[in-house]
Amino acid sequence: MKLLNNQKGIALFLVLWVLILLSVIVGEFSHAMRTEINIARNFRDEAQAYYFAQAGIYQAIFELIKTETKPPQIQGVEFDKKQDKSRWRINADIAAENFAEGSFKVKIDNESGKFDLNAADENVLRIMLAPFKLDAHQKDVIVDSVQDWREEGNFHRLNGAKNDYYQSLPEPYSCKNADFDSIEELLLVRGMTQEIYDGLKEMITVYRGDTYEDKRSVFGGGDYAKTAGKKKININAASAEVLRLLPKMTEEIIENIIEYRKDKDFESDAEIAAVLGPGVQTALMPYITLKKYPFFTITSMGMLQDSDIRQVIRVLVEIDPAMDKKYRIVQWSDRYDFSKQSRN
Repeated sequence: MKLLNNQKGIALFLVLWVLILLSVIVGEFSHAMRTEINIARNFRDEAQAYYFAQAGIYQAIFELIKTETKPPQIQGVEFDKKQDKSRWRINADIAAENFAEGSFKVKIDNESGKFDLNAADENVLRIMLAPFKLDAHQKDVIVDSVQDWREEGNFHRLNGAKNDYYQSLPEPYSCKNADFDSIEELLLVRGMTQEIYDGLKEMITVYRGDTYEDKRSVFGGGDYAKTAGKKKININAASAEVLRLLPKMTEEIIENIIEYRKDKDFESDAEIAAVLGPGVQTALMPYITLKKYPFFTITSMGMLQDSDIRQVIRVLVEIDPAMDKKYRIVQWSDRYDFSKQSRN
């Protein structure tokens, strides 16, 4: 009987251990299943948020086509301007729009608010380099080398560089001798560093093009007039960082410009003078313009209701009524950091 009782005790002990082991296995299985369910739910929510962001991109393109491809103004003819009041303006705080079970929030920029890397002359290039701690020689090297990179021929400026310099590098390559095709190409230019490029990349562009009016106007003014115009910055599209580099600019003036643009765009020199003051406006005339260009950067953030998941898409698009679809996607970037769009 004593042996039997011992065997019963051992059996009970084994049963308890089996139950504990099964409980652990069931617990681990339940945890794994919950993890899988959460992963699947997050994947579903991310996919939904991504397509909500994509909906914002195409809604913005649709709005831009409506407002940016209007026929040019004809003397003596008035066009309906009611549409302007509801359009999605560049550099404006566009309210989030509900879509399906979520929403999207869009920000629109125009490339005319950046320095044109292909049109910037020596003076503009020096303005671009002003924020960086560079000595006079370093600035001379970059300014001359950027101009040499764009120009044909083998003769370089005093501090510039052509094929003889680039071919002598440990990993040789050729001088472009033509316009920049992308802003990343700037890293190939003599004197340029990653640090300087990172500071410039949100303020420079190679996408400006001709305006809709320029392409069709019989009073175009020739290539020189177009190039001169591309050296200027659109005061309606410029960020605070770009405005800060222009002559006579102060933080107070920049705040006044941003405050004015919350409600409407500048539409005349008189409006600019009223905000900047006549003296500042006169000093800025060689650097600012009211012209937009057909290249727009659209940043769209898709959001779900009752969820912290966000998906962001950034697209560079060209709007042109001469195209079959009226637009062309130039660049498409998924999972862009929307916080970069916090600048004014």
